[in-house]
Formats: sequence, C-alpha cells, structure tokens
Amino acid sequence: MDNKLKHIAIIPDGNRRWAEKKLLKPWFGHKKGSTSFEEILEKSRELNIPYLTFWAGSWDNLTKRPKEEVNFLFKIYNDNFERIIKDKRIHQDKVRVDVLGRWREVMPEKTKETIKKAIASTKNYNKFFLTFLLAYNGTDEMFDCIKKIMKKNKVKNSEINGELIKNNLWTKNLPSVDLVIRTGADKDPHNSAGFMMWDTAYSQFHFTKTLFPDFKPKEFLGIVNDYFKRQRRLGA
Repeated sequence: MDNKLKHIAIIPDGNRRWAEKKLLKPWFGHKKGSTSFEEILEKSRELNIPYLTFWAGSWDNLTKRPKEEVNFLFKIYNDNFERIIKDKRIHQDKVRVDVLGRWREVMPEKTKETIKKAIASTKNYNKFFLTFLLAYNGTDEMFDCIKKIMKKNKVKNSEINGELIKNNLWTKNLPSVDLVIRTGADKDPHNSAGFMMWDTAYSQFHFTKTLFPDFKPKEFLGIVNDYFKRQRRLGA
C-alpha cells in the first residue's frame, strides 16, 4: 500500500437504523457494528495504513440517548477494550491505542479503568496507531484548545499560528486525516459536531449507502482504491 495514505478516520453511521430495519433494539446494531469494526481494523493493518481513527461515540450519543441504550454502549466499550488488552495481534503488530474525548466524564469506573489499561498496555508501540474518539465533539476539542492557549501561553495575536493550535488539540499526536469514511450517509452526506475540524481541513470524504453493521473489508478496500484515483489539490 502506498504510504501516502497515512490516516483514515471512520464515522460509523447506521447502527440504529440497521437494528430498526430488523425490528431489533438499537443496541443490537451497536453490537453488530463492533464486529464490523474489528474486521475493518484487521484489514487496515493488512493494507499497512498506520493511523486509523474511529468515532465510537459523540458526547450527545452518550448523554442524550436513552439510559438503557447508553448502558449497553458502555458494556460494549468495556468488552472491546478488554479484548484489545488480550488480543495477541494488537501486541504482535505493535498497535498503540489511544482514546480522545470527554470519556472520563461519563464512563462508569469499571469501563474507565479498562480503557486506561488498554492505553497503558500499548503505550510503547509505534507501528500502528488506533485512536478511538469517545464522548467526542470537534467543537469541544476546539474550545478546549483555545482555553489551553489562553491559560498556558501568554501570547500576542501575532504569535497564534497553526502549529500552536495543533499542539493544543486533543489530536496533537495525530497527522492530518487523508480520508474520512462515513457509512450510511450517501443520501445525506454531512459532517457532525465539527468532527476533527482542524485535521480534516484537506481530507477526502467518502459516503456510503451501506450501514455500518454491514460495512465489510471488501467495500473498505474499494474505497481505499478509489482514494488513490483521486487528485488531491490540498487547497492549491
């Protein structure tokens, strides 16, 4: 795989719609979506894509949806991070796991501890970088960035530049996003909550008809191949 595709971000839309179509409770869609994620993660490593970022839940998802659904999401998160800790492939492939967002404010203690263990157990790896966005909104990230600059950096207006902003973002350790994939949104192609607004300034976007629980590695590969056919102008 051409190394010019360094970073893919995925917005996994459609879990609830998938469940609704099958007359199931929403959490069955989330559960099936977690299986799809594992398959895509494995495929991304096979393609040697070093950075994969996955929006696993927005702040609104985890604070405004029904309590029963949110509690099930917490259980899925806990189970998946426990699996990461024990997954030999994660450790063999040197996958560093990180979690960005306001998850510490909303997660149950058990889930928070599991997430912290997953981060700690992979912190020294540097071949692949898997980032989860949890209780994440891009607007929250930008507000936090501005607060940090105001608090820690007594700078003049002329000294505020792109480097200073990037270094104060939650995503400061990630490269800019080359390709954003949003599933289940071909008829309503849109962004949400300022998703990674700084890092996606020059990203290519791909919107699929497929709802995330049905999103398979074959379609992911097709999107990656389509990316290489595009001409990125990067504002020029």
